[in-house]
Amino acid sequence: MSLKSFSDYLLLEKSYSKHTVLAYTRDIENFQDFLSKHHNSVTVAEVGYSEIRQWIVTLVDRKISNRTINRKVSSLNTYYKFLLKTEDIDANPLKKHKALKVGKKVQLPFSERELKLVLDDAIGIEDFEGARNHLIIELFYATGIRRIELVNIKLSDIDIGNNQLKVIGKRNKERYVPLIDSISKSLKHYLRYRSELNNIEDKTFLFLTKKGLKIYEKLVYRIINKYFSMASTKAKCSPHVLRHSFATHLLNQGADLNAIKELLGHTSLAATQVYTHNSIAELKKVHSKAHPRNQR
Repeated sequence: MSLKSFSDYLLLEKSYSKHTVLAYTRDIENFQDFLSKHHNSVTVAEVGYSEIRQWIVTLVDRKISNRTINRKVSSLNTYYKFLLKTEDIDANPLKKHKALKVGKKVQLPFSERELKLVLDDAIGIEDFEGARNHLIIELFYATGIRRIELVNIKLSDIDIGNNQLKVIGKRNKERYVPLIDSISKSLKHYLRYRSELNNIEDKTFLFLTKKGLKIYEKLVYRIINKYFSMASTKAKCSPHVLRHSFATHLLNQGADLNAIKELLGHTSLAATQVYTHNSIAELKKVHSKAHPRNQR
């Protein structure tokens, strides 16, 4: 069974992004390389759990993190489930595998002060790229959308009259997120510069490069990293940290967790609850300052 069939399955049937499919196939190819070196080129479909366990041990010996190893094994497990579905194997050798333990990864959001520094002071908006970059950052913070969701926004997805945006999330699931008034103002400002671009090729998409092409994920990352590295001392300055900041700041202001779940496009509340640790810390601070027993 070729990986091409598996890739097509993930893309067409499971609606995974190209980036995700590439990551899955790379992990499986990595395991196949291991088998070629240590097990006489036996195929991935022919091995049992003992060979997989040997692979895991070599990854541990190479000081690869448990989190990354779990991701690689998860990719392999998805492939085996596909092979079961296509009846190319009779049993999944990873059926009883237990993931390696990982510590809880705490990711601190940007502070409101850091957001204000970037949006109010760091970006000059009197040219195409400045207006675009300001809108990108403001839209991330105002809606909590994912990077790939922002890249794929089309002009037709924006409803300025009703102050809302249609977002295509994971598994091609649609959701609508509200837009605050400042977004409409920044949007009109950016569209004015966008209309002046020469030779626009990707006309349907909202965010473009200065050459008139659809913006891409790496450029979006570089934009966020550039401005927040100037305003923040955090080790990681990424679009996901902005998404994290959106959720955390809403929670700090008393927003309902279920409402935030819908805005983020999460399928389960458990996925949203990872953002609550900062809010609990904030509540503890408020509680400590305000409780009468602490005023003595």
